[in-house]
Amino acid sequence: MSQKSPHIPIIEVTRANNAFRDELITGKESQLVVMTIQPGEEIGSEVHADHDQILIFVEGTGRATLNNETFDIKADDLVFVHAGVQHNFINTGETPLRLYTVYAPPEHSAGTRHETKAEADAAEHH
Repeated sequence: MSQKSPHIPIIEVTRANNAFRDELITGKESQLVVMTIQPGEEIGSEVHADHDQILIFVEGTGRATLNNETFDIKADDLVFVHAGVQHNFINTGETPLRLYTVYAPPEHSAGTRHETKAEADAAEHH
């Protein structure tokens, strides 16, 4: 379990993040991760069979797809992804799409940091 500070200026940290994925704090039942999706990139279609995920968008614009339903997303939006729902988030704008996300239970190992989507894909396929 990560032993980082429980107090995080989350909007400031999210805006400053340039990594595709950076785990900030991991507890027994949940995890906080910041993400930056570059223009034209996406998280990639995935399903968390036993994890809920809440995504809060801080900067940028994009498109979300949840079980084949597609809608636009922007700063100040929140999307709740229930366990078992296929989902993807695509940056459709010209600037980075920045967000923070909560997984319950944790999805990634404490200390996980992937600078790029390619690095994340490589790590997940090993």
